[in-house]
Amino acid sequence: MSHINLPSDLPGIVSLMKYRPDTGKLMSEFTEILLQGESPLLKWERELIATYVSHRNECNFCKSSHGAIAKQLLKEQSNVVDAVYQDVESADLSEKMKALLKIAAKVQLGGKQVTAAEIQQAKEQQASDREIHDTVLIAAAFCMFNRYVDGLAATTPEDPSLYQQMTAPVIEKGYTSASQELFDSETSDKSN
Repeated sequence: MSHINLPSDLPGIVSLMKYRPDTGKLMSEFTEILLQGESPLLKWERELIATYVSHRNECNFCKSSHGAIAKQLLKEQSNVVDAVYQDVESADLSEKMKALLKIAAKVQLGGKQVTAAEIQQAKEQQASDREIHDTVLIAAAFCMFNRYVDGLAATTPEDPSLYQQMTAPVIEKGYTSASQELFDSETSDKSN
């Protein structure tokens, strides 16, 4: 049960965005830029960073929702997501992506945990400054999102199929459009 009175029909951060639409809209737009916008990192790579940080933070809603999106984007290589949860080093990923995930793991512990050695290792694997920047920003943002969801004890469904259902609108239309549909349906529900 959530710590405050949240919309019971919506899970996780979605209920928090509906509870506070003014900040919810901004978070949705921010997430759109981070995970769907222009970046040298592919969408699946950004989703993998998001789900990995959420896994490390033990935020089951964010881990499950972004893990489901990463799996959909990876298609036949979807097993990479579960492999990353188990052990980044043995996952079937490029050395550059492994180096970026190590940086994300350090950000999850605390920004000052990131050392010049991890940055250098990523650069040696041909990671650009922008890729390193985007990795750190995604990791930091998901620490905030994870703490927001879990700090208010937002509903976290156990059924994996619910997360798979939530992926289609995001993959097809992006985070901003998917959340706008949520707010539009709320408005039309109240007028009926």
